Amino acid sequence: MTAWDEHVTAALLGTERRDPPALPESPGGGKGDGAGRLLDQAALLAVRRRAGLVPSGAAPEPVATAPVEDAPAVPRAAAARLRRILSGEQIRVLPEWLDAAAARGLRVPAQALPDLLERGRSDRMLRPSIARACGRRGVWLALQNTDWAYLVGAGDDPGGGPEVWETGTRNRRVAYLTMLRETEPERARELLLGTWAKEPAPDRAAFIATFSHGLSLDDEDFLEAALDDRGKDVRQIASDLLARMPGSAYGERMAERARACLTAGERVVGGRRQTWIRVEPPHDHDEGMARDGVPFHPSGSFAPRGGGAPVGTRAAWLREILARTPLSTWTELFGLPPVEVVCLPVSDSDGRDVRIGWARAALGQRDAGWARALLRGGVMADEPEELADLLSVLPGSERDPAAVDLLRWVEGRSGPLRVLERVPGPWAGPLAAAVVETLAASAERLTRRDELLITQLCRLADQRLDPAAAARLAGLGPAAPQAVTDLIATLRFRDEMLKELDQ
Repeated sequence: MTAWDEHVTAALLGTERRDPPALPESPGGGKGDGAGRLLDQAALLAVRRRAGLVPSGAAPEPVATAPVEDAPAVPRAAAARLRRILSGEQIRVLPEWLDAAAARGLRVPAQALPDLLERGRSDRMLRPSIARACGRRGVWLALQNTDWAYLVGAGDDPGGGPEVWETGTRNRRVAYLTMLRETEPERARELLLGTWAKEPAPDRAAFIATFSHGLSLDDEDFLEAALDDRGKDVRQIASDLLARMPGSAYGERMAERARACLTAGERVVGGRRQTWIRVEPPHDHDEGMARDGVPFHPSGSFAPRGGGAPVGTRAAWLREILARTPLSTWTELFGLPPVEVVCLPVSDSDGRDVRIGWARAALGQRDAGWARALLRGGVMADEPEELADLLSVLPGSERDPAAVDLLRWVEGRSGPLRVLERVPGPWAGPLAAAVVETLAASAERLTRRDELLITQLCRLADQRLDPAAAARLAGLGPAAPQAVTDLIATLRFRDEMLKELDQ
């Protein structure tokens, strides 16, 4: 009888009736209480038995060793803070931590990778930041677990070579096509043409969206053909891209429609001749408009974003046409620079629709001159969302001063929140000062409306406001609302976090 069998017998009969044999190598040297000794020795024997088992079947494939990292890990203090964040402390700052680490050429420590990859499994927005900061070992680890395979192709590098286009997942293929569009747009277009007819509609939409990189007139024929695609999203993306393409036939078609809607007139005001804009929105919606991406609204009217009065169908068509018309159309038609065109008087109540259309065109065509004119003209103060979107078109040195001016225009009207939610961080310098002033003024009044503004603005500011603003906010004193106190704590946490990454 083996030692294992003797221990099984002792367990069945009870240690009072059958004393288990002593094993000198067990804890306690085989001495002590019979029941306790039985359990200790059984554990030792179980490990010994399992260690001696010979695997059945084919030997498992060896796992490739993790690649050598080419980026250093973050400093020890930063790694400790990452563990705190992953455990739930100030979890909203995790994307900023990852992006800041990647921007400094640092990577996540290996010990934190499993928890980080698991969090990315349920948070899609976090995945690109994880991909940039996880290092080579993060990708290697993701390949060992199908739940983490999202990481491959989630960042700027799809991983692998040309074979990715043939065998990769949709995300990896999109990443590969994006990378190719940056350097060889013609090659990327040829690859997509080769498989276009076989791709499902969601994939076609994702692939054609990569044409925003390296877009040129060479892509015009492909995009024009895509206007007849059976996929609605494909058609819409193609029309949006063509609207951004200078010199395209699409732009000419839109300009022709727009010139039929907006014409120059002259009148005498105060004894002086004045140019003004006559507006005649489209009366009908034809197949050509539908093909070029101008949607038909069968309800007759719809509510615009941000609330406000419903917009009639003809007005909606007018906005869409103007948004897709080359802005050079208007400087040529009126013979004036953008800043003077936007200030021209417009017939009746159509000025709002015209200027919204121009603002959307400036955003889509990334025209800084028109964005600057619309922001400075003061003619769209009642459209803070449209103006706030234009801030992204301005050169970096102009954005914060323009945002501060915009906050002053909307003060007392629709509130600063509608502007600031469209202004990406970091909020620094004059803009940070304006945000602090807004919070201070609201905290001083502290009406019910102010309480709501403070709560919403603090939640927005905790990720965008310059951490240095914590000192100024602390000057509000102990009577400050709890939302401000929480914001100060978050800003200080972020300040320490960024300093640790620089150690």
